[in-house]
Amino acid sequence: IAEGDRDYFLERRYPAFGNLVPRDIASRAAKERCDAGFGVNKTGEAVYLDFGAAIERYGKGQAKLKHLDVNDNAVVMKLGTDIVASKYGNLFQMYEKIVDENPYVTPMMIYPAVHYTMGGVWVDYNLMTTIPGCFAIGEANFSDHGANRLGASALMQGLADGYFVLPYTIGDYLSPDIKTGKISTETQEFIDAENNVVSQINALMNAKGNKPVDYFHKKLGKIMWDKVGMARNEQGLNEAQVEIAAIRDDFYKNVMVPGTENGLNPELSKAMRVADFLELGELFAKDALHRNESCGGHFREEYQTADGEAQRDDENFAYVAAWEYKGKPSDAVLHKEELVFDNVKLVQRSYK
Repeated sequence: IAEGDRDYFLERRYPAFGNLVPRDIASRAAKERCDAGFGVNKTGEAVYLDFGAAIERYGKGQAKLKHLDVNDNAVVMKLGTDIVASKYGNLFQMYEKIVDENPYVTPMMIYPAVHYTMGGVWVDYNLMTTIPGCFAIGEANFSDHGANRLGASALMQGLADGYFVLPYTIGDYLSPDIKTGKISTETQEFIDAENNVVSQINALMNAKGNKPVDYFHKKLGKIMWDKVGMARNEQGLNEAQVEIAAIRDDFYKNVMVPGTENGLNPELSKAMRVADFLELGELFAKDALHRNESCGGHFREEYQTADGEAQRDDENFAYVAAWEYKGKPSDAVLHKEELVFDNVKLVQRSYK
């Protein structure tokens, strides 16, 4: 696209931050451009990510450090490309292999995805869950994420938990039990858990349907993408709950899981994960429907400002939602954990 015909939409909409806005904002802005008919690619579902300016900037910086001619375009491009390759080389290789275009020369075509959930399992200071001896680290726990995610925060959390916390806390927890003998599994809780898993495995293996697991996985994915994605609305969320419940019913009646339950069976493992997804997907839609605001990665089309930005409702929704399992997602019971701010004032950011 010629320079004069380009729309640097992030720089235009958010002059204070440009393309450094949080990724939920950048994602919605990219989706809005595609929905408005300005997308590229044959599908119209992509925008360009151009590394040309970054390559030139890095190249000139390196040229100055090396006392080379900053006006020598070939030198600048070579130095800049080397810097970008050191940061993103593996990603660029994958992109070129898939698209058959050189991203160092031709802008990359990208389209945003969605984080369906931001939270995780509750843990204490030592990263232990409410189950004694069961620890959760990285993205599996809630500790470093609020209603949003920032780039590389998952990596940060994995490193912090895995390198600096867990090696000490789990060892400390286990140290008094060094002489503990075999622990009996003859408890009602263990028996119930085992029976539940065996019952689910038998239900999947005995379905004898004619539809593969991937059939249901893709149907669920399409509903989640279309109706529980980056931009949600009341109608779509209501429809999603009904449609996912119907898929789940069809899944247990008509899924086909080859092989046996004894030994390694990847399709059975996949089927059990899809069974989880079918429950979680419906619960995500239920949760998004009850939260009548737009906040962080959750964006309801009914709750936005005149210029299309998120419209929060801190008076009514400044809480973490935790849903208690009652057998079916539709029967889940909401528990609220109020957000308390002692050292910062609760305000909305502006990236304009």
